[in-house]
Amino acid sequence: MEITIKIDKRSKQAKVFYEYLKTLPFVEFEEPRYNKDTEKAIKEAKSGKTTKTTLEDFRKELYS
Repeated sequence: MEITIKIDKRSKQAKVFYEYLKTLPFVEFEEPRYNKDTEKAIKEAKSGKTTKTTLEDFRKELYS
């Protein structure tokens, strides 16, 4: 059986609980490296769903 737990590590109690969980041999952590939007952009870039552009063209599009 697998359980997913989300812990907001901003509180002192949550930090202590998180550190305790890390000591258990049967607990695995899957933490994303980046936020969801960045992860999605990385996947799109790896799969070739993006288009190449120059910095100049990007700036023109951004500021127009």
